[in-house]
Amino acid sequence: MTLLYEPVPVDSHPAPAAAPRQAPHRIQTDAEALAVARRVAAELAPGAAERDRERLLPWTELDTFVASGLWAITVPKALGGAGVSAGTLAEVTALIAEADSSLGQIPQNHFYALEVLRVGGSPAQQRFFYGEVLAGRRLGNALAEIGHKDFQRRTRLIPDGNGWRIQGRKFYCTGAVYAHWIPTLVVAEEAGRPVQYLAFVPRDAQGVDITDDWDGFGQRVTGSGSVAFDHVRVEADWVVPFQSSFERPTTIGPVAQLLHAAIDLGVARAALAATLPFVREHARPWIDAKVARAAEDPLLIQQVGETTVQLRAAEALLRRAARFVDAAQAAPGERSVAEASIAVAEARVQTTTAALDASTRLFELGGTAATLDHRGLDRFWRNARTHTLHDPVRWKYHAVGNFFLNDRLPPRHGAL
Repeated sequence: MTLLYEPVPVDSHPAPAAAPRQAPHRIQTDAEALAVARRVAAELAPGAAERDRERLLPWTELDTFVASGLWAITVPKALGGAGVSAGTLAEVTALIAEADSSLGQIPQNHFYALEVLRVGGSPAQQRFFYGEVLAGRRLGNALAEIGHKDFQRRTRLIPDGNGWRIQGRKFYCTGAVYAHWIPTLVVAEEAGRPVQYLAFVPRDAQGVDITDDWDGFGQRVTGSGSVAFDHVRVEADWVVPFQSSFERPTTIGPVAQLLHAAIDLGVARAALAATLPFVREHARPWIDAKVARAAEDPLLIQQVGETTVQLRAAEALLRRAARFVDAAQAAPGERSVAEASIAVAEARVQTTTAALDASTRLFELGGTAATLDHRGLDRFWRNARTHTLHDPVRWKYHAVGNFFLNDRLPPRHGAL
């Protein structure tokens, strides 16, 4: 395989500090979280095009992001966090993704791991890891593996005295490059059958090898490379049940997918926001329109209207889905979790459509001048196309249709 970028061992990049020099700000309310997110997004947006073009890993920007307190907003109030609603978490994610979709995606698995911890972790594990997050430490991920079907992992959790050792290799490890802890999906043999756990692995543990070899044409600075584990020692207290959290109705999957939908919504907003001034200032009207400015072209106006309606529908469905997630978190049951999964699937379909539509029409309406490399407008389509491939929309449609036509509850896993 020929890589667009040479794989870079993480040692050649600045590693996260063992602990932040100063504890992050403690956000207290949903309203404060949204206000902080708007401020942070305004700080992050100006450098987004350059970071994408030059593939500059956003170490400084991540420190700013974490110091704001936004990475701890799902920590429950009883344990020192803001315990924000799903709608607030989604809108915070969309705001950051609108500024820079890579930065919007980096903490997706951080929040996913916190939901796994909330659902399946012991009180002691929750206190410890929530405390780590409140102190400013970042969680990455090592879930997927090349060559194996999703949820059929080969990375092993091997008994070792009163702890465990991990052996295996992962890819698509978004955020692992920047992480202090790497939540890793592992399989242990129990009573002759494989059982899945999420092991929280210190990134500086002996035997952990992180390689920055993500070569996708979009989401370039998400740190979605490889992590190898060579008999890495982990303590028993760092291993959280995973499989059992899907054997009963929980909101792990809907929360994960809500975040993905929010990232796509942010890309759609950014693409439309870039389209409007470009059409006003640079695009040329088509000759048959017989108008002086592209912004007066009636067919162009109609397409801007279509794109805007797609975006507004995506926003409404995301807010609606978040309400279902909140209800399912408050009272998890077969029906409430299924309804949350379906509502999020509907939002995911629409945010995918909106992101791809807005980022494609930018060029259709802007014309050839919009493709000039120095403008960096191609990043919206590249990022939308890359991120929306995370899991197939065709199966979202299937789940929605099967639910309403046949009253079939959707499967419970992290991809729906």
